[in-house]
Amino acid sequence: MTVSPPAPAVAHLGGLAAQSRAAVLDRTEKRLDALLDAEHSRWAAVDARAAVPVDAVGELIRAGGKRLRPSFCAAGFLAAGGELSDPRVVDAAAAIEMLHAFALIHDDVIDDSDLRRGKPTVHARHADEHRARGWQGEARRYGEGIAVLAGDLAFSYAGQLTQDLPAEARLVWGQLASELIIGQHLDVTVAAESLPDPKLARYIAKAKSGRYTIHRPLELGAAIAGDSSAAAAFEAYGTAVGEAFQLRDDLIDTYGDADAVGKPVGLDAEQHKMTLLVSLAALRDARVGELVQAAEWDGAALAEALNSNGVRAEVEHRIDELVDQAHQVLSTAPISEEWKRELAAMATSVAYRDH
Repeated sequence: MTVSPPAPAVAHLGGLAAQSRAAVLDRTEKRLDALLDAEHSRWAAVDARAAVPVDAVGELIRAGGKRLRPSFCAAGFLAAGGELSDPRVVDAAAAIEMLHAFALIHDDVIDDSDLRRGKPTVHARHADEHRARGWQGEARRYGEGIAVLAGDLAFSYAGQLTQDLPAEARLVWGQLASELIIGQHLDVTVAAESLPDPKLARYIAKAKSGRYTIHRPLELGAAIAGDSSAAAAFEAYGTAVGEAFQLRDDLIDTYGDADAVGKPVGLDAEQHKMTLLVSLAALRDARVGELVQAAEWDGAALAEALNSNGVRAEVEHRIDELVDQAHQVLSTAPISEEWKRELAAMATSVAYRDH
């Protein structure tokens, strides 16, 4: 089996920077494919059932995705002077995609989502199989159990892929993984409390999404290349683009098209997620404040309120500001002009995507 080519993560300029980044991503797909095939063969030889969590991880990865995190890892490595032939950046990029699979599988359980990348989520699919086969026990718990274990397996694979990275890169990896998990915990807790706190919402967005998607992958790539001279620039750029990425995610979940996104929209409202978008609105609009204190959120009413009170326009303006910040950071970054242009294009593409 082969990994399906991912949807384009960012704009390609056609220059050497874009071409070299694409070459790393192509090798990353092959690395993921080889690992998944080897693991399937290993466990299927024990018993067909033993390969189920391997295949659950493989099905998610093979369903595509934007490969944003591996792309930024490759960009950080190459912009810092890394050699295109170095296999360590491929391992790191594959590890980030495995970590992303871990996060998505578990996140779908937490959010009780039944669709991911246009296909049934791991827990939904296996709960349905349990029901169809008339097995013993509760179908929901069985499906969630398979998903938890599949996510754990993806996390294990990510660890295996990073074991030969330089010490500095492993430190970055540890920060990336822990920030993701703690950010997710805070996201769940704040949703349960229905606490409109823009400062905390901004931190959660940075920890579970911004740093994990942009900043840390760039830093990880540069650490593998052994050049930290652009670390400050990568942090400032990654922080700005990461926040823009999460704000766009909030808008897509509120106003997006489920068919284009490949998963249900409106889940943030269903799960009482105190996104930065909602937190800002709740503090400035009494109507939104009342909606988020209700036992069940009215997603349609919330979207209408956000649109009418100016918060949606405010968030769009904030995204514009963040992209401008990122471009300005790049103008003085100690990297080549070609990589400045490539990272500028990546920032724009990420911030203004529609899915």
